Amino acid sequence: MLYFILSLFPLLLLTYLKSRKSIHMMQQNYYDESNRYLIWITKNLKKVFIGPELCFALMCLCIHIEYSLSVVIFTLLSLAILFKYTTIKEQVKKPLVITARVKRMFVTESIIYAIIVISWLLYFNKENVVIIYLHLSLLTYLNYFVMLIINKINIPVEKCVYLKFKKQAQNKLRMMNLPVVGITGSYGKTSSKNILNDILNVKFNAFATPKNFNTPYGLIRSINQYLDKFSDIFIAEMGAFKVGEIKTTCKLMKPKYGILTTIGEAHLESFGSRENIQKGKFELIESLPSDGIGILNGDDEWQRSYKLKNKCRILWTGIDNKDVDIYATNIKLSGSGTSFDCVFKGDRKKYSFHTKLLGKHNVYNILAAIILGKELGMTIEELKRGVASVRTIEHRLELKKSGTINIIDDAYNSNPVGSKMALDVLNMMDGVKIVVTPGMIELGEKQYDANFNFGKYISEVADYTILVGENQTKPIYDGLIKKGYNKKNIYVLNDVKDAFPLINRLAKKNTYVLLENDLPDLFNER
Repeated sequence: MLYFILSLFPLLLLTYLKSRKSIHMMQQNYYDESNRYLIWITKNLKKVFIGPELCFALMCLCIHIEYSLSVVIFTLLSLAILFKYTTIKEQVKKPLVITARVKRMFVTESIIYAIIVISWLLYFNKENVVIIYLHLSLLTYLNYFVMLIINKINIPVEKCVYLKFKKQAQNKLRMMNLPVVGITGSYGKTSSKNILNDILNVKFNAFATPKNFNTPYGLIRSINQYLDKFSDIFIAEMGAFKVGEIKTTCKLMKPKYGILTTIGEAHLESFGSRENIQKGKFELIESLPSDGIGILNGDDEWQRSYKLKNKCRILWTGIDNKDVDIYATNIKLSGSGTSFDCVFKGDRKKYSFHTKLLGKHNVYNILAAIILGKELGMTIEELKRGVASVRTIEHRLELKKSGTINIIDDAYNSNPVGSKMALDVLNMMDGVKIVVTPGMIELGEKQYDANFNFGKYISEVADYTILVGENQTKPIYDGLIKKGYNKKNIYVLNDVKDAFPLINRLAKKNTYVLLENDLPDLFNER
C-alpha cells in the first residue's frame, strides 16, 4: 500500500495546480454570480474538456495488468501529464488573488479529497487499484465542475461571513456619518471615480474605493480595511450584472449624491436587455434621498428618456446638448492631453480647463466632477487645479512612450462607445496609426454586429490593424474587408505578446499605437 500512496502524490500536485486555475476562473466570474462561471464553462468546452489529463484514460488498458506494474505505469503517466500541464502558458490579465474565500474553497476541496482517498484506502485491495486510479483521475479531469460544487457547498459559510462584515461596515459608516457619492453606468465608472477623487482632494479628504472594488463584497472590504477616520467624503463605484444589484448596494452605502456615466450594452447577456440596463443603472439615482443630487449626462438618450421615480435634484452635463447645467465646448486634443472651455447654466463666462487625459468621454466624467465639486463649495480656481492634477488612469487611454513609438493604452476594457471614442483619439494624432485589439466581449447577440462595426470604424482610421485571436476577431476582420481595407495591412495573431515585435517592424518615425482591450485569461484563444 505504501507504493500506492506514494504514486498518488503527482496526481495530488496536478489536482492542486488545476484547482488554482479553476478557482481563478471562478474568481474572474464573480464566484458564479448570475451563473457567470457556468456560462463560461459552456462557452469554453474545449478548454474545459481537452487537456493533458485526458491521457489518464489510458489506465483503462491496465485493468488486467499486475498490481506493481500498474503502480509504475500510473506514476509515470501522472508525472508526464504533470510536466505537460506545467509547460502550458497562458496570458493572465488579472492573476488569482488568494483571498480568505479562496482559502476556504481550498480547505473544502482538501476535506472532500481526503474523505474520498481515505474511503478507498479502507477498502483497498490490489485487484481494484486501477479502478481507484481511474476514479481519482476522473475527479482531477472534472475539476472545473468539482469547484462549482464546492462553491455551492460553501454558500452558507460565505453568507455568514458576508453578514458579519456587512454589519461591521454599516456600523462604521453610521459612526462616521460622511456623505457618500455613488457612481455607476455601463462604461467609465472607474475613470469617473478616479477623476472625481483627484478633483475633490484639492479641497477635501476624499476616499474612493480602490481598484475595481465595485461589488457589495468589494465595498464592504473597502470600508472595513481602507476607510479611515480622516476621510470626509466617500466615493463608491457601483457595478452590476442584473436589475436589483445597484439597489441592494445603495441600501448598504446610502449615497446622497449619484453620478450616472453612460448607459450602453455592457453586460447585456446578464441584464437581458438595454431597457433592463437602463432600469438597473437608474436604481442609484432613485435611491437618493429627497435632498440628494443626481448628475446625469444630457447627451445620453437613455438618460434623457428615462422617467425618473425620484424627487431629488438633478443636474445635467453635456457637450453636444447645450440645454444643460454645465457643458464643454472648444475641445482640443494633443499629445499633452485635452483642453476645453466650460460653461455653467446662468453664467455667460467661459472657464478654461486642461487635463492630461485623452478622449471626449473623459470630458464628460470631468464635467460631472466639476459640477459636483461646485455644489460642494469648491471655487473655479480649485476646480481648475483639480482638473489639471487628475492623474492618467492605467490602461484607460493612457498615453505612453515605448522608444520612439507612442502607445495609447486603452487595454483595460472595451465597449461599442469607448472603442469608437478611442479611435477618435487615434484619428486626431499625426503619424502612422496602428490598432491592436482582440475585439469586444460580453455583448450577447449583438457582439458580432458591434465588432463588425468596430472593424468598419478601424478602416477609416488605422494604417495597420493587428487582430489578436482569429475566432474572436472574425467580425472585425469582416468589417474591415467590407469597407475595402487592404488585406495586406491586416495581421491576425493568437497572442498579444507577438504584436510588439510586429509593431516595431511596422513603425515609422512618428507612430501611434492604440491598444484597444485586453482579453482576460478566460477568453484567451491560446
